[in-house]
Amino acid sequence: MEVLPCSRVAHIERKKKPYNSNIGFYTKRNALRVAEVWMDDYKSHVYIAWNLPLENPGIDIGDVSERRALRKSLKCKNFQWYLDHVYPEMRRYNNTIAYGELRNNKAKDVCLDQGPLENHTAILYPCHGWGPQLARYTKEGFLHLGALGTTTLLPDTRCLVDNSKSRLPQLLDCDKVKSSLYKRWNFIQNGAIMNKGTGRCLEVENRGLAGLDLILRGCTGQRWTIKNSIK
Repeated sequence: MEVLPCSRVAHIERKKKPYNSNIGFYTKRNALRVAEVWMDDYKSHVYIAWNLPLENPGIDIGDVSERRALRKSLKCKNFQWYLDHVYPEMRRYNNTIAYGELRNNKAKDVCLDQGPLENHTAILYPCHGWGPQLARYTKEGFLHLGALGTTTLLPDTRCLVDNSKSRLPQLLDCDKVKSSLYKRWNFIQNGAIMNKGTGRCLEVENRGLAGLDLILRGCTGQRWTIKNSIK
């Protein structure tokens, strides 16, 4: 075993875990405790990644006051210092204002989903709330879809685009979309999702026995809700 200064190995697992069978719960609980003690203004990243509300996440993380006091007594650097000096390539999502599953008032059992990656097209799929359905709406009006990216060295989560030609919403690398307006959307909770460049809305088309389609068209008053918001 090598010991590397500033290495980012998080955990070396045992072959057999002497833990409670519900390990997912404890993983989330520990992640939230770390976020609340150490991550300062970046703690929201953990809540976004797990698709949990910042307030009342449904997980009792216990009292972390002693851990915060320890951090203070040790005069530890803040998390911004860590990002600036140790992990500058970490992607930062402080521009997020809402996140989680996106549901339409005309089809509440299905959610916006990234679909097969190779198709580059957003779809509707039965709601499960995992990575492919993690929507993230930003201050700039971008609507990202998919699990959070990790570092700037790897591709970021793609964003929803109306290219003005197709009736299908595209999922593309935001940085490679030349028209700024085609990747920006007007959206408020329980309101329409309207593209700033084309004026078209993201809507659900009911095709009867053929199912539901996610399309772009002139707005008809359909409304969308997203699970979590950041105040």
